[in-house]
Amino acid sequence: MTTVEDRTPGYLADTRTGLPMPDREQRTIEEERRHRKQRLTAALRLFGQYGFGEGISGHISVRDPEHHDRFWVNPFGVSFNLVRVKDLILVDSTGTVVEGAHPVNPSAFVIHSKIHELNPAAEAAAHAHTAHSRALGALGRLLEPLDQESAAFYQDQVLYDDYRGPSIAIEQGQDIAEKLGDRRAILLRHHGLITVGGSIEEAVHWFFTYDSCAQVQLLAAAAGKPESMNHDQAMAAKHGFGDRQLGWFSFQLLYEEITASHPELLDE
Repeated sequence: MTTVEDRTPGYLADTRTGLPMPDREQRTIEEERRHRKQRLTAALRLFGQYGFGEGISGHISVRDPEHHDRFWVNPFGVSFNLVRVKDLILVDSTGTVVEGAHPVNPSAFVIHSKIHELNPAAEAAAHAHTAHSRALGALGRLLEPLDQESAAFYQDQVLYDDYRGPSIAIEQGQDIAEKLGDRRAILLRHHGLITVGGSIEEAVHWFFTYDSCAQVQLLAAAAGKPESMNHDQAMAAKHGFGDRQLGWFSFQLLYEEITASHPELLDE
């Protein structure tokens, strides 16, 4: 009798996508905390490198591995391009900075605290006011499955169009988190983009992918009438490019690049 394993070509790995990706390592709490803080700092530097900085706006958070009602986030008033591991702050569910020397951005607390509270599977969340996400949001359009990358968000995104000004009220953070639910992306009309993931690596990878896909969609629409995938094609593409392990692993390449060019970001 021929099994699935017997029919699998030798060049394919034993993962859902067939790609030779490793599993996440098992670590002690202290090792995992350090790992998350290092990846968070690298992600912030990458946001700066990609031009996602917009003054004081933009933040990325990751849940603490021990105290699940607390999250690490970039400090208020520190440039993405200059932040180091030692600059990160740990914030609790009341908005109190329990570790770190800097204050928390009120919008970061309002948005991230509620996402982490209402979605236990959301280990991390990324938010910024990028040009492409703001342009797409102004049109009131979500990503269409125009290519493999955009299919990662097929039936896994939501538009939030209840703009009430800067997000500094807990009620608005609650509403955003509720509308997001267990999806991986929420496009905030007149505001920006939020992506979440089961790891800091995954959440940030989805953010980069969503923003680049928004750019593709805007370019395609400006040039003509783009043709979307049909449902079956979109689901087939999502099966590969929307794979969570692939999202997690893809960030590793960026991490290696940014830490090689800016090793000081790891200063503790």
